[in-house]
Amino acid sequence: MPQTTAEELRPRIALTLGDPAGIGPELAVRLLATPGNLDRAEVHVLSDAAEFKAVAGEFGADVRVADVATPGHAVLVGSNLSGQPVARRTVSREAGERVMSDLRKALSLYQAGTVDAIMFTPLNKASLHLAGMHEEDELRWFAKNLDYTGTTSELNFVPGLVTSRVTSHIPLKDVAARINAGSVLAAIRLLDDVIKGSGIEAPRLAVCALNPHAGENGQFGREEIDHIGPGIEAARAEGIDASGPYPCDTVFIKARDGRFDGVVTMYHDQGQIAMKLMGFDRGVTVQGGLPVPIATPSHGTAFEIVGKRIAHLGPTQHAYDLTVALGRRVRQRG
Repeated sequence: MPQTTAEELRPRIALTLGDPAGIGPELAVRLLATPGNLDRAEVHVLSDAAEFKAVAGEFGADVRVADVATPGHAVLVGSNLSGQPVARRTVSREAGERVMSDLRKALSLYQAGTVDAIMFTPLNKASLHLAGMHEEDELRWFAKNLDYTGTTSELNFVPGLVTSRVTSHIPLKDVAARINAGSVLAAIRLLDDVIKGSGIEAPRLAVCALNPHAGENGQFGREEIDHIGPGIEAARAEGIDASGPYPCDTVFIKARDGRFDGVVTMYHDQGQIAMKLMGFDRGVTVQGGLPVPIATPSHGTAFEIVGKRIAHLGPTQHAYDLTVALGRRVRQRG
């Protein structure tokens, strides 16, 4: 059989500059200027030549660009709103419009078969809502724009550990009603699949309880007995190495010590608090379950440091590394 060449395995990535009012543009050009990054993937940047030159110049980023895919160069594919003025360091409708326009174009590049994966630098949900986003978060917005109705979950990565959520951006009072064996199983499957895509062949997964002390045999609630436990058993029947439910106040200690590769959490802050304590400056979010891999650094737009050239590149680099790995997996699958 003919062997796949390194060039054929280079994933094609759509990269947006994120919220133009925040640190996203700085992070994007510095990422592309980092030696070796443009050798690992074919990066399609949603910016035009004038805008990109101005941003790269402001932050001293030396990035080679081209109009067509060329090794070691970024491909500028333009942005429908690159010329629209946007006030920096503040929430605005104009900033949200630019972000949504670029993300729609990134999705269209994927649907046209031009890219294998998408990465965006930080955005601001308040600006997105001012611009007309009605979904609770960008994950649901992506699903709607892709006409995708399958299981989705934000996945959060820090080096050595990944989490998924059974529920996400909903009121805490609504969480228990959303937990059932099927939703738990779906979150386990999704976490297992994405971790495998990042390079771990047999992930070890822990599943959090909902109630204190994992429900204490039903004294503090029956979700563990009636829903979470059955979801875990169904996953194990499929060959997934999942165990639990574990009390959430101790499971991350075991995960930190290397006993697990991933943790399924029941609600947003149950996992986010632990993950940010373990690696706030290294965190990456993946829009899990969608037909196309989409990743972003886990932090926000950091208006207070815009233009100061001090934005930490670590999470953006980790997001890029993961996007490359997931995009390469797409190309391998054909």
